[in-house]
Amino acid sequence: MRFVATGDWQLGMTAHYLSAEARPRFHRARLDAVKRIGEIAAAQSCDFVVVCGDVFESNQLDRAIISRTFEVLAAFTVPVVLLPGNHDPLDAASIYDSQAFTSRQPGHVHVLRDSEPFEVLPGVEIVGAPWFSKRPQGDLVAQATQNLAEVTPGTVRIIAGHGAVSTLDPDRESLATIDVDSLKTVLREDRAQFVALGDRHATYSVDERIWYPGAPEVTSRREDDPGNVLLVDIDAQSHASSVEKMHIGRWSYLVVDEDVNSEDDISHLEQRLADIPDKDSTAVWLILSGTLSTAAKSRLDDILDHATDLFALVSLWERHTDIAVVAADEDFAGLGLSGYLQESLDELAETATGEDPSASAAQDALGLLYRFARSGS
Repeated sequence: MRFVATGDWQLGMTAHYLSAEARPRFHRARLDAVKRIGEIAAAQSCDFVVVCGDVFESNQLDRAIISRTFEVLAAFTVPVVLLPGNHDPLDAASIYDSQAFTSRQPGHVHVLRDSEPFEVLPGVEIVGAPWFSKRPQGDLVAQATQNLAEVTPGTVRIIAGHGAVSTLDPDRESLATIDVDSLKTVLREDRAQFVALGDRHATYSVDERIWYPGAPEVTSRREDDPGNVLLVDIDAQSHASSVEKMHIGRWSYLVVDEDVNSEDDISHLEQRLADIPDKDSTAVWLILSGTLSTAAKSRLDDILDHATDLFALVSLWERHTDIAVVAADEDFAGLGLSGYLQESLDELAETATGEDPSASAAQDALGLLYRFARSGS
């Protein structure tokens, strides 16, 4: 028996940090990832797909997102089992109870609304631990598995949960932390054969048979190994299992950390950005530090402006970026400044060398003055 384990699709994700031009591509990429999951399920002769929570970004989404989701899922040739998570819980406003969802839900798409074993196909059960609110008052997975009996040979049982596990430094105040020792006991006693979990967006093995598949597309720059699904094989007789990670994501989130103290350093950064492929589906956060002349800083700004036109996002990570600008005489010597411009330059140069909060603004103003004077010369 083979199936695809995935989670955290977060369809309808806002991605407010992206530009208005990039957001539609990002939204489409998430649906395209779901489409690829269906293609993998068919190509790898899988029996079903289980989605471990946070299928949708929230319970308040435009119905068009649901319609487009079902349009993609309609092409799946195997059952698709959805688990409500913390983003889309089964609360009073649940998206799974909306007219847009229930009126168009394909017959092969199933929602785990309780923890009763769901027979996804003969001899294979899925026990889900759906969220009913954003703040559960206990370990939902432990509650879902506490009364499970031993599985007989020829039958396979899978646990589908969502949330942080006790071994990964979860929120100490959260009552919903999933107890790993409890899960290991369930597996050791053969009351289930595999546990697939959502909430962690990077692929991670908690234990040999307890896995986070991660999100199929990147959602944060802090993720170590995003963009994957798991291909899980379980022998119905021996209950032996194996897991294969498959990368399907197309977007990349990168953090670029560089010291820039010279023209050569700037050239190095320019080349590093140029070498990044698939720029329109890549978001870059820059951590830059160093001291530059006004002319060099102006060149850096030109490079970043050009990169912004190409990438889905180029952003200076403000809390980590520290570039000092020094107004060297030679920067403005050939620009023929006089009168008010020269007076402004002298005043800004003096302020820029100080340590008060206005120094940073003065450095930025120097760069603008330099670029303005250069463009007019």
